Amino acid sequence: MAGIQELIRVEDNNKLSFGNHIMDEKKKIMGFEVDGDIYKVKTYNEITKLEKNGRLLFESVPGTTVHNFSLNDKIIDFKVEGKEDAQITLELEVDQEYRIYINQIQVGKVKSNLAGKVSFSVEFTNGVQDVLIKKA
Repeated sequence: MAGIQELIRVEDNNKLSFGNHIMDEKKKIMGFEVDGDIYKVKTYNEITKLEKNGRLLFESVPGTTVHNFSLNDKIIDFKVEGKEDAQITLELEVDQEYRIYINQIQVGKVKSNLAGKVSFSVEFTNGVQDVLIKKA
């Protein structure tokens, strides 16, 4: 896998892929519409940020490439890759508890803050990581 050349796209399975962690210059796409929702992505090797309808959905520092991102009321699921270990922040529901799984192993349980943000780290020593977050 590698960076998404078009910066954001809808896959055949209707999931989003976005970001390009190998670019040296910041690029962005605004107004990418999917099912009536408007997405904006900013990405390069230092940060990847996805907004949905003007609200933060995903952010990683340093930048990452995200494949097959899906989100519903109970589960967030995606694959992520990067050059360096990354801090990922998602904006979810306020004051909720979530279980975080990386490669099918539960690595923690975290409660969202008053802004609904949840943060965790991902290591890339073994390549692409499979991330699953379940509402507790």
